[in-house]
Amino acid sequence: MIDWTHAMHEKGLPVRWHALHPFADLKSPWPVASLVLALGLTGCSMAPTYQRPALDVPATFKEATPSATEWGVWQPARHGATPGDAAAAVPASWWSLYGDATLNRLQDQAEAGSPGVEQAVARLRAAQAAVASSRAGLFPTLGASGSASRARAGGSTGSSNGGSAGINNSYSLGLTASWELDLWGRLSGQVAADQLSAQASRDDLSAARLSSQATVAQTYFALRAAEAQMQLLQDSLQAYLQSWQVTQNRYRAGVASSADVAQAESQYKSTQAQLLEARTTRAQYEHALAALLGLAPAQFSLPVTGQLPAPPQVPGMLASTLLEQRPDIAAAERRVAAANAQVGVARSAYFPALTLSAAGGYRSSTLSHLLSAPNLFWSLGPAMALSLFDGGARSAAVESARAALDLAGATYKQTVLTALQEVEDNLVAATHLAQEQQVQTEAVAAAQKALDVANNQYKAGTVAYLNVLSAQTTVLSAQNSLISVQNRRLAATNTLLKNVAGRLEP
Repeated sequence: MIDWTHAMHEKGLPVRWHALHPFADLKSPWPVASLVLALGLTGCSMAPTYQRPALDVPATFKEATPSATEWGVWQPARHGATPGDAAAAVPASWWSLYGDATLNRLQDQAEAGSPGVEQAVARLRAAQAAVASSRAGLFPTLGASGSASRARAGGSTGSSNGGSAGINNSYSLGLTASWELDLWGRLSGQVAADQLSAQASRDDLSAARLSSQATVAQTYFALRAAEAQMQLLQDSLQAYLQSWQVTQNRYRAGVASSADVAQAESQYKSTQAQLLEARTTRAQYEHALAALLGLAPAQFSLPVTGQLPAPPQVPGMLASTLLEQRPDIAAAERRVAAANAQVGVARSAYFPALTLSAAGGYRSSTLSHLLSAPNLFWSLGPAMALSLFDGGARSAAVESARAALDLAGATYKQTVLTALQEVEDNLVAATHLAQEQQVQTEAVAAAQKALDVANNQYKAGTVAYLNVLSAQTTVLSAQNSLISVQNRRLAATNTLLKNVAGRLEP
């Protein structure tokens, strides 16, 4: 054993401090051995061995291009514990694939002012604070106290102390310290659980950013589609006004009926109503964009262009490893690991808690002599606490933790399956809508050709105005459908990019 007397002399301290050693007067080595054994047990984990929930995931996507045969094997989602993992895997400017400078500017504004992202940042800060709080439990606590009191006790009125019968003064100054040894991993298990939850919150922040970016892009595309429809209706109004004027002239010339004039006017007025509806829709999308940017609608305005950006080309084969980068999957997996650690924390309640406590200071009835050796007091020793009967509270807590683990595992599986479904849905939508856009473009050209023929025939007097009216309606409908297909294709591609965390290539 250590010669504490010699050590105190070497430090220049009075030998009386030797009494602070708790085992100085014990002849047996067992107390020291017990303490060493307890320290050796510190940090033992009661948590079950963590296993990621098993998933039977196919190696290929159902909606793959027939020639795409190599897809890779599903790998676990990477969490955001270190830079470069899932939380940092989303490309910083994935929307630049659309090549739209206005969209790039809007995304920068959304990053700075999005309330949804701010909420996720606040939740991450709270999770990080929880880690710091639980980690503090691994270290000793130190406190200081001081007090002064003056009291009168009942009894005899006689006194030899200047007539102050029964009056006592008390002064104290001291330090206290305590340290709970983490014998069964309760404290370290809670730290691990909070760290895993913080990692999940970090991935939640990345998922919130990705969702906000995708929503901004989708709202922007819808706004441009509404503008394109406005321009189409404005152009159609000009053509319908000319037709209306032609029918009026022909009516005055006696070669057309009043029904032709009424039909032309009806078409013109109904198109005016559609234009007003398109303007309302466009204004509402502009208001939605303002809210996404963290602005009041009155503070935001976007010039009208009516130009829809071209969607990026979707590859015929998507690697399954793209889903590993999805932050929502990574967050769900981290929550499974956190729930697993909480099972260990609940189990540790079956074992005793060992706390080392120490206190020391000075106590005196005279303030001037407070800091003198005779007034020194101290205490040092371990304390062990174990609940012998709790009515089943601990077993209920363990069962609750296990249920939470099963719930987190099922949530993880559902998140992965939903991700696979979303990719399949938008992969087939993006592919087929590209083909549909080509077909619809040809349909517009054919409808316009038919309208030109009908106009010439009507002017020649060989057909009724109803033929022209029908051809005009067909052209407008075909052009509206083309804008709708373009918007839906952009939406499908945008959602697909969100589904694969902003990357179409591994």
